[in-house]
Amino acid sequence: MERNDAVLSRHPLAAAPVQALVLGAWFLCLTAISAAPAASQPRACTEGERPLKLGFYAHFEPVSHSAVRAPGSAGFDDHRGYEADLLSALEAIDSANLSFSRRGIAAWDGIWLLPAGPRYDIVGGGITILDPRTRDASGETAIVFTSGHIAFRQSLLVRAEDAERLVRHRDLSGTDRVGVLAGTTGEARLLELTGIADGNGVLAAGTRVDTPDGAVVADGGTDYRIEAAGASPGIASRQQLHPASVALPTVVYYPDDTELIAALAAGRIDAVARGEIGNRAEAQAHSEAFAVTALDSRAQTGGFALAAEDASLASCIDRHIDWLTDGGRIGFREWFDDPSVFMRRALQPAAVER
Repeated sequence: MERNDAVLSRHPLAAAPVQALVLGAWFLCLTAISAAPAASQPRACTEGERPLKLGFYAHFEPVSHSAVRAPGSAGFDDHRGYEADLLSALEAIDSANLSFSRRGIAAWDGIWLLPAGPRYDIVGGGITILDPRTRDASGETAIVFTSGHIAFRQSLLVRAEDAERLVRHRDLSGTDRVGVLAGTTGEARLLELTGIADGNGVLAAGTRVDTPDGAVVADGGTDYRIEAAGASPGIASRQQLHPASVALPTVVYYPDDTELIAALAAGRIDAVARGEIGNRAEAQAHSEAFAVTALDSRAQTGGFALAAEDASLASCIDRHIDWLTDGGRIGFREWFDDPSVFMRRALQPAAVER
């Protein structure tokens, strides 16, 4: 069982409590998911002592990240952040009989499908729950998600001097370049909100897509579709999107968040289309050199992914998460203000004596 002080030491801003309070105040919309009735006391989820093989996305601070970001290095499998503390609290509930063998994952694209294979039982890392993400390439249901335990809104991260110019997504112009990660809700919402794609992810006719094999031009049909769950085969390895309209921004793809932020700082791109939580943390970490703008009006929720045949396990984990979050009353904002909040609830007599 992990000690509360160890949980506290992993908080992304534990060494800067004043800054943490300031940043926490920005997350007014990111409080608990709902105000459901008080959570009931659930049962054990597994038999025996076998830990669940858990993969976590390594680059989504402060939601889910590695202590050391380089794959293969010591500390890469050391899980930090909001989801790490939530999982540690699950392990601390004796009657849940849950334990996790954690492994960091550097690549985002398709991460939610990994539990359908033999290497992982459960995967997390700030994964937005979307129905298309439950299906594999053949269209068969392969994945089930736990219920949402964290709220996400999309946004733009821009240099501070551009904050007044880029207040909304529609303020992006044909001279702007926006960085994204492929297969994210940040990418999908950017394309929809700017009109580069429609609500189903179908690219507007005339959009040019640069790939390693050359450029292709969308004809307005479904063979040129980009969604948060994936893209059409011919554009899956996209590197840049050039809209048909000269009034719309160019979209540039990067392999990870570190390169995205470096490109913004160097002026190679003008904005990063990404979730508000990560963008707020980057703005704070860069001493206000960046600003967060264009907050999306649509909120989405994130959860953990398991194989479809493990639906009963997912349901049991849900019931314990419901207990730890007090039926949705305790969420990211509460954790950010007090990263021991889940562990303290896990150690309550009502949690351990049942």
